[in-house]
Amino acid sequence: MLAQIGDEAKLLAGGQSLIPLMKLHFANPGHLVDLNFIPEISYIKEEDGALGFGALARHAEIENSATAAKLPIIHDCAAGIADVQVRNRGTIGGSIAEADPSGDWATVLLTQAAEVRCLSPKGERAVSLNQFITDAYTTVLAHDELVSEITVKIPPKGTGAAYLAFKRAAPVYPTASAAVSVAMEGDVCKEADIALGCVGLIAIKATAAEAALRGQRLTDKSIAAAAEAARAAADPQSDMRGSAGYKRALVVALVKRVIEIAARRARGEQVEVSHIYA
Repeated sequence: MLAQIGDEAKLLAGGQSLIPLMKLHFANPGHLVDLNFIPEISYIKEEDGALGFGALARHAEIENSATAAKLPIIHDCAAGIADVQVRNRGTIGGSIAEADPSGDWATVLLTQAAEVRCLSPKGERAVSLNQFITDAYTTVLAHDELVSEITVKIPPKGTGAAYLAFKRAAPVYPTASAAVSVAMEGDVCKEADIALGCVGLIAIKATAAEAALRGQRLTDKSIAAAAEAARAAADPQSDMRGSAGYKRALVVALVKRVIEIAARRARGEQVEVSHIYA
Protein backbone atom coordinates (compact mmCIF):
# COMPACT_ATOMS: atom_id res chain seq x y z
CA MET A 1 0.00 0.00 0.00
CA LEU A 2 2.84 2.39 0.79
CA ALA A 3 4.41 1.67 -2.59
CA GLN A 4 1.06 2.20 -4.35
CA ILE A 5 0.03 5.40 -2.56
CA GLY A 6 3.48 7.03 -2.49
CA ASP A 7 4.71 9.92 -0.36
CA GLU A 8 1.17 10.95 0.66
CA ALA A 9 0.90 7.88 2.95
CA LYS A 10 1.91 7.62 6.60
CA LEU A 11 1.91 4.51 8.75
CA LEU A 12 -0.32 4.42 11.83
CA ALA A 13 0.82 2.22 14.72
CA GLY A 14 -0.27 3.43 18.17
CA GLY A 15 -0.75 7.00 16.97
CA GLN A 16 0.70 8.54 20.13
CA SER A 17 3.37 10.43 18.17
CA LEU A 18 1.69 10.85 14.78
CA ILE A 19 -1.78 12.04 15.85
CA PRO A 20 -0.48 14.97 17.97
CA LEU A 21 1.70 16.04 15.02
CA MET A 22 -1.35 15.92 12.75
CA LYS A 23 -3.37 18.00 15.23
CA LEU A 24 -0.61 20.63 15.18
CA HIS A 25 -0.47 20.44 11.34
CA PHE A 26 3.19 19.41 11.48
CA ALA A 27 2.17 16.27 9.58
CA ASN A 28 -0.50 16.29 6.87
CA PRO A 29 -0.65 12.84 5.26
CA GLY A 30 -3.18 12.26 2.52
CA HIS A 31 -3.62 8.64 3.62
CA LEU A 32 -3.06 6.59 6.77
CA VAL A 33 -2.06 2.93 6.50
CA ASP A 34 -3.13 1.22 9.72
CA LEU A 35 -0.71 -1.48 10.91
CA ASN A 36 -3.03 -2.68 13.66
CA PHE A 37 -4.74 -5.17 11.34
CA ILE A 38 -1.49 -7.07 10.73
CA PRO A 39 -1.27 -10.05 13.11
CA GLU A 40 1.73 -11.18 15.13
CA ILE A 41 3.88 -8.05 14.98
CA SER A 42 3.58 -7.12 18.65
CA TYR A 43 5.93 -9.80 19.98
CA ILE A 44 8.70 -9.60 22.58
CA LYS A 45 11.22 -12.42 22.31
CA GLU A 46 14.74 -13.50 23.24
CA GLU A 47 16.74 -15.10 20.49
CA ASP A 48 20.47 -15.57 19.74
CA GLY A 49 21.59 -13.43 22.67
CA ALA A 50 19.33 -10.51 21.84
CA LEU A 51 15.88 -9.18 22.65
CA GLY A 52 13.56 -8.64 19.71
CA PHE A 53 10.61 -6.22 19.81
CA GLY A 54 8.01 -6.35 17.06
CA ALA A 55 7.01 -3.01 15.59
CA LEU A 56 3.64 -3.02 17.38
CA ALA A 57 4.92 -4.05 20.82
CA ARG A 58 3.10 -1.62 23.13
CA HIS A 59 4.94 0.26 25.85
CA ALA A 60 2.70 -1.40 28.45
CA GLU A 61 3.48 -4.87 27.07
CA ILE A 62 7.20 -4.14 27.34
CA GLU A 63 6.73 -2.70 30.84
CA ASN A 64 5.09 -5.95 32.01
CA SER A 65 7.29 -8.37 30.08
CA ALA A 66 9.55 -10.72 32.05
CA THR A 67 11.66 -11.10 28.91
CA ALA A 68 12.19 -7.34 28.52
CA ALA A 69 13.00 -7.07 32.24
CA LYS A 70 16.26 -8.92 31.56
CA LEU A 71 17.47 -5.47 30.49
CA PRO A 72 16.34 -3.22 33.36
CA ILE A 73 16.94 -0.04 31.34
CA ILE A 74 14.28 -1.22 28.87
CA HIS A 75 11.82 -1.55 31.75
CA ASP A 76 12.86 1.89 33.07
CA CYS A 77 11.91 3.40 29.73
CA ALA A 78 8.67 1.56 29.05
CA ALA A 79 7.31 2.02 32.58
CA GLY A 80 8.00 5.76 32.58
CA ILE A 81 6.45 6.77 29.27
CA ALA A 82 3.58 9.21 29.78
CA ASP A 83 0.52 7.69 31.49
CA VAL A 84 -1.18 4.30 31.32
CA GLN A 85 -3.47 5.31 28.44
CA VAL A 86 -0.53 6.27 26.24
CA ARG A 87 1.46 3.18 27.26
CA ASN A 88 -1.47 0.95 26.30
CA ARG A 89 -1.62 2.45 22.78
CA GLY A 90 1.90 3.65 21.93
CA THR A 91 4.42 1.31 20.31
CA ILE A 92 8.20 1.05 20.31
CA GLY A 93 8.24 0.82 16.51
CA GLY A 94 6.12 3.92 16.06
CA SER A 95 8.19 5.89 18.57
CA ILE A 96 11.47 5.09 16.80
CA ALA A 97 10.05 5.59 13.30
CA GLU A 98 8.55 8.99 14.19
CA ALA A 99 11.93 10.17 15.60
CA ASP A 100 10.30 12.67 17.96
CA PRO A 101 13.20 14.53 19.66
CA SER A 102 11.25 14.48 22.93
CA GLY A 103 10.69 10.71 22.87
CA ASP A 104 12.27 8.24 25.30
CA TRP A 105 13.25 5.17 23.28
CA ALA A 106 15.97 6.68 21.09
CA THR A 107 17.84 8.00 24.14
CA VAL A 108 17.75 4.62 25.85
CA LEU A 109 18.63 2.55 22.78
CA LEU A 110 21.61 4.77 21.93
CA THR A 111 23.36 3.30 24.97
CA GLN A 112 22.68 -0.26 23.81
CA ALA A 113 23.76 -2.41 20.86
CA ALA A 114 20.46 -1.76 19.08
CA GLU A 115 19.45 -2.30 15.46
CA VAL A 116 16.33 -1.29 13.58
CA ARG A 117 15.13 -3.85 11.03
CA CYS A 118 13.49 -2.16 8.06
CA LEU A 119 11.21 -3.90 5.57
CA SER A 120 10.15 -2.89 2.05
CA PRO A 121 9.05 -4.64 -1.15
CA LYS A 122 12.78 -4.82 -2.02
CA GLY A 123 13.60 -6.84 1.10
CA GLU A 124 14.87 -6.32 4.66
CA ARG A 125 17.86 -4.44 6.01
CA ALA A 126 19.26 -3.78 9.47
CA VAL A 127 20.36 -0.27 10.49
CA SER A 128 22.14 0.56 13.75
CA LEU A 129 20.10 2.92 15.88
CA ASN A 130 22.77 5.64 15.82
CA GLN A 131 22.50 5.77 12.01
CA PHE A 132 18.71 5.35 11.78
CA ILE A 133 17.65 8.78 13.10
CA THR A 134 19.24 11.61 11.11
CA ASP A 135 17.37 14.68 12.41
CA ALA A 136 14.24 15.67 14.30
CA TYR A 137 11.32 13.64 12.88
CA THR A 138 13.68 12.32 10.17
CA THR A 139 14.99 8.80 9.61
CA VAL A 140 16.62 6.77 6.83
CA LEU A 141 13.31 5.04 6.05
CA ALA A 142 12.25 5.17 2.41
CA HIS A 143 8.63 6.07 1.64
CA ASP A 144 7.74 2.40 1.00
CA GLU A 145 9.66 1.07 3.99
CA LEU A 146 8.60 0.37 7.58
CA VAL A 147 10.15 -0.66 10.88
CA SER A 148 9.54 -4.39 11.35
CA GLU A 149 11.60 -5.07 14.49
CA ILE A 150 14.01 -3.53 16.97
CA THR A 151 16.73 -5.81 18.34
CA VAL A 152 18.90 -5.17 21.40
CA LYS A 153 21.87 -7.37 22.22
CA ILE A 154 21.97 -8.60 25.82
CA PRO A 155 25.20 -7.18 27.31
CA PRO A 156 27.76 -9.34 29.13
CA LYS A 157 27.81 -9.87 32.89
CA GLY A 158 29.21 -6.92 34.80
CA THR A 159 27.26 -4.41 32.71
CA GLY A 160 24.55 -2.20 34.17
CA ALA A 161 22.34 0.46 32.64
CA ALA A 162 19.61 2.86 33.72
CA TYR A 163 17.36 5.62 32.37
CA LEU A 164 15.98 8.61 34.25
CA ALA A 165 13.87 11.57 33.15
CA PHE A 166 12.74 14.79 34.80
CA LYS A 167 9.10 15.70 34.11
CA ARG A 168 6.60 18.31 35.21
CA ALA A 169 3.91 15.60 35.28
CA ALA A 170 3.49 12.03 34.11
CA PRO A 171 1.58 12.66 30.83
CA VAL A 172 4.05 15.22 29.42
CA TYR A 173 7.37 14.83 27.67
CA PRO A 174 10.52 15.04 29.83
CA THR A 175 12.25 18.36 30.35
CA ALA A 176 15.52 16.42 30.15
CA SER A 177 16.52 12.78 30.36
CA ALA A 178 19.67 10.66 30.56
CA ALA A 179 20.55 7.04 29.85
CA VAL A 180 23.79 5.41 30.98
CA SER A 181 25.36 1.98 30.49
CA VAL A 182 28.61 1.00 32.22
CA ALA A 183 30.71 -2.14 32.12
CA MET A 184 32.50 -2.52 35.45
CA GLU A 185 35.56 -4.47 36.53
CA GLY A 186 35.64 -4.03 40.28
CA ASP A 187 35.46 -0.28 40.90
CA VAL A 188 36.85 0.56 37.47
CA CYS A 189 34.61 1.53 34.58
CA LYS A 190 35.87 -0.37 31.52
CA GLU A 191 33.24 0.92 29.08
CA ALA A 192 30.60 3.64 29.22
CA ASP A 193 27.74 4.81 27.02
CA ILE A 194 25.87 8.00 27.87
CA ALA A 195 22.95 9.52 25.94
CA LEU A 196 20.91 12.66 26.62
CA GLY A 197 17.29 13.24 25.65
CA CYS A 198 15.16 16.37 25.09
CA VAL A 199 18.20 18.66 25.02
CA GLY A 200 18.81 18.68 21.26
CA LEU A 201 17.14 18.05 17.92
CA ILE A 202 17.97 14.36 18.34
CA ALA A 203 19.13 12.26 21.27
CA ILE A 204 22.77 13.19 21.96
CA LYS A 205 25.58 10.68 22.49
CA ALA A 206 27.79 12.34 25.10
CA THR A 207 31.14 10.95 23.94
CA ALA A 208 33.29 13.27 26.08
CA ALA A 209 31.31 12.23 29.15
CA GLU A 210 31.88 8.58 28.26
CA ALA A 211 35.63 9.22 27.91
CA ALA A 212 35.68 10.86 31.35
CA LEU A 213 34.51 7.56 32.89
CA ARG A 214 36.32 5.03 30.74
CA GLY A 215 39.25 3.44 32.59
CA GLN A 216 38.49 5.40 35.76
CA ARG A 217 37.37 4.40 39.22
CA LEU A 218 33.85 5.62 39.85
CA THR A 219 34.43 8.28 42.45
CA ASP A 220 32.59 11.52 43.16
CA LYS A 221 35.30 13.30 41.16
CA SER A 222 35.11 11.12 38.03
CA ILE A 223 31.30 11.10 38.09
CA ALA A 224 31.22 14.90 38.43
CA ALA A 225 33.65 15.21 35.51
CA ALA A 226 31.41 13.05 33.34
CA ALA A 227 28.33 15.07 34.35
CA GLU A 228 30.06 18.34 33.44
CA ALA A 229 31.09 16.90 30.08
CA ALA A 230 27.45 15.91 29.53
CA ARG A 231 26.39 19.47 30.33
CA ALA A 232 28.75 20.72 27.62
CA ALA A 233 27.35 18.20 25.12
CA ALA A 234 23.73 19.28 25.72
CA ASP A 235 22.27 21.72 23.22
CA PRO A 236 18.85 22.63 24.67
CA GLN A 237 16.44 25.36 23.62
CA SER A 238 14.45 27.46 26.06
CA ASP A 239 10.73 26.63 25.95
CA MET A 240 7.71 26.09 28.19
CA ARG A 241 9.57 23.27 29.98
CA GLY A 242 12.41 25.52 31.12
CA SER A 243 15.31 27.70 30.06
CA ALA A 244 18.39 26.31 28.33
CA GLY A 245 20.44 26.91 31.49
CA TYR A 246 17.89 25.10 33.62
CA LYS A 247 17.96 22.09 31.30
CA ARG A 248 21.76 21.94 31.39
CA ALA A 249 21.63 21.95 35.20
CA LEU A 250 19.13 19.08 35.03
CA VAL A 251 21.48 17.12 32.77
CA VAL A 252 24.24 17.34 35.38
CA ALA A 253 21.99 16.09 38.17
CA LEU A 254 20.42 13.31 36.07
CA VAL A 255 23.72 11.98 34.72
CA LYS A 256 25.20 11.77 38.22
CA ARG A 257 22.22 9.79 39.51
CA VAL A 258 22.03 7.47 36.52
CA ILE A 259 25.74 6.63 36.60
CA GLU A 260 25.40 5.59 40.24
CA ILE A 261 22.33 3.44 39.52
CA ALA A 262 23.95 1.82 36.47
CA ALA A 263 27.07 0.99 38.49
CA ARG A 264 25.00 -0.60 41.26
CA ARG A 265 23.14 -2.71 38.71
CA ALA A 266 26.47 -3.74 37.16
CA ARG A 267 27.42 -5.10 40.59
CA GLY A 268 24.26 -7.21 40.61
CA GLU A 269 22.04 -5.02 42.80
CA GLN A 270 18.31 -4.85 42.08
CA VAL A 271 17.61 -1.12 41.84
CA GLU A 272 14.15 0.23 41.06
CA VAL A 273 13.99 3.45 39.08
CA SER A 274 11.16 5.97 38.81
CA HIS A 275 11.26 9.29 37.03
CA ILE A 276 11.59 12.56 38.91
CA TYR A 277 8.59 14.88 38.83
CA ALA A 278 8.60 18.61 39.48
